[in-house]
Amino acid sequence: MNWIPRPLNEEQQGAVVRIKCILIVLLGIKFLGFATLSESAGMAKVIKTVLGLLTTGSMMLTVMYAARKGFLGRMRFSEPFPVYGYMLYLLLGIFSLLWTSDISVSMLQLVRIIELFVFSVLAILLQHRIQFQIPNQDFSWSSLLVWPLVANISYFLIGFFSDPEKFMRKTHGGEVERLGGQIMNPNELGMLSAVTAIILLLELYKGKQKLLYGVSLLACLYVLYLTGSRSSLIGFALALLVYIFYQKNRLLKIATPVAMVLAAPIAFQVVFMKEGAGDMEEVMSMTGRLPFWKALLTEGLPREPMLGYGFMRINYTTYFQGANTYPASMTHNTFIQVIMNLGFAGFFIALMQMAAFTNALIRHRLHGNQIMIALLMIPILINSFTEFGIWGEVNYSILLYQLVTVIVSSSFDNRFSKTEWTKMDKNFPLSLPIKEKVSHSGKKNQS
Repeated sequence: MNWIPRPLNEEQQGAVVRIKCILIVLLGIKFLGFATLSESAGMAKVIKTVLGLLTTGSMMLTVMYAARKGFLGRMRFSEPFPVYGYMLYLLLGIFSLLWTSDISVSMLQLVRIIELFVFSVLAILLQHRIQFQIPNQDFSWSSLLVWPLVANISYFLIGFFSDPEKFMRKTHGGEVERLGGQIMNPNELGMLSAVTAIILLLELYKGKQKLLYGVSLLACLYVLYLTGSRSSLIGFALALLVYIFYQKNRLLKIATPVAMVLAAPIAFQVVFMKEGAGDMEEVMSMTGRLPFWKALLTEGLPREPMLGYGFMRINYTTYFQGANTYPASMTHNTFIQVIMNLGFAGFFIALMQMAAFTNALIRHRLHGNQIMIALLMIPILINSFTEFGIWGEVNYSILLYQLVTVIVSSSFDNRFSKTEWTKMDKNFPLSLPIKEKVSHSGKKNQS
């Protein structure tokens, strides 16, 4: 039987507020868990794993709490292939434990990525259940993500002012400083800043808390600048152009591209050539990545072409070093990473999953989600070409991609069984109980 949303009583309205606060806190902790919070590599891994398991366990408890308050229902995969494709990728990763070059590394990465996927599914199930019962209130994903993301950006911005030695990473012989330090890869932090800025733009468009969102947006852009991430800057600029394209203001559509073209030479000199004169060769080789990618594909891949070296492994040893390249334990390109990890088999699964995801996004019925996801995927994909990315080791991009994959694949099923209908009818009666007020004369009045 189909269920039509009914008004919430005061207790349920309070439960919605509490659930939203819990969800925001859990998302904030989840994003913080990607940072290296200990100088000891072993302890940092333990902290990340424990935080991940605690947040996923807490999400399960939150779903159960919501169910006790009457928020029930099933999530169905109306576009199942993106989720099935992702699960097939994880299944191949599990099988790769049979031939991986380091089972402990592969196992840890698998556990953490599967845990992230469970967290994503539970979070979206909870959001579906709540939003279904309050169709006239904003429980959208942009409103849920904005403050966890801003809080994480603020953590690094505060660190920049309070402890620059810890939060800044020196490169090029100490001539260049980039925000992130050893806590977070500056390019990953730059991508997160771009994503946060996009979410803030979407919230600003709703017309609420303009001053607060505006100040937060400026802070995010400053963090993006401090990271010195070229790919993230390009990603945000392209996303901004797409965002402007969707606006109705013609003057804005014309003025923004013109302003960006005029600002391009300055941005190129300040950001792309920041290491000084004579750095064009480094920029064109993508900081040495191109020769490394060539060596991976011509020297490393032919040794294990079909199934790769195992989940999150790119060689028989921890590091791969070509004949004329630097040694590294990861590829700095998520697509080369997956082909080295799981061979052509894994690469084909990843491509099919992304094709299914794109198709599901185009067909997605919620326009707000469609715009948000399209904008977010621009910096995420550009970052994936130069860093860990959506198919790499555990990072921000994986959680964000899992969330948007489940969002475009799923919808809420308002058909309830007789047992569920009975519970829903009890929790959401057609007429709310009438409160009794005692008058000054001592008689009870109904209101």
